[in-house]
Amino acid sequence: MNEGPDQHEPDVVDTLFSYFDRFMDTLHDRVLRPILLAGRFVAYGFIILLVTLVVVTALVIALVRFSTIYLFAHHVWITYLVIGALSIGVGLFIWRKRRPITPRKQ
Repeated sequence: MNEGPDQHEPDVVDTLFSYFDRFMDTLHDRVLRPILLAGRFVAYGFIILLVTLVVVTALVIALVRFSTIYLFAHHVWITYLVIGALSIGVGLFIWRKRRPITPRKQ
């Protein structure tokens, strides 16, 4: 049996494809994967933001309707007054808890 050089030496095409495959794996791991992760983060962030906005809006509408019908006997102005006062109170509380930003020294 004659063993030729084909069995001991790798083929040139196989070697080139091996280098190309290694290069593409490196490119994917170092360049494309972080871009895909950042895009996924932005997309899921927008979805969470929109769902939160819809849920908060629905809860405020439900609170206004519930308080108008069951608490204040169809006097909408009282409901608006109470919700406005609560909103101002929460806003003032958050405003007091803020901390000034220290300027950077350049």
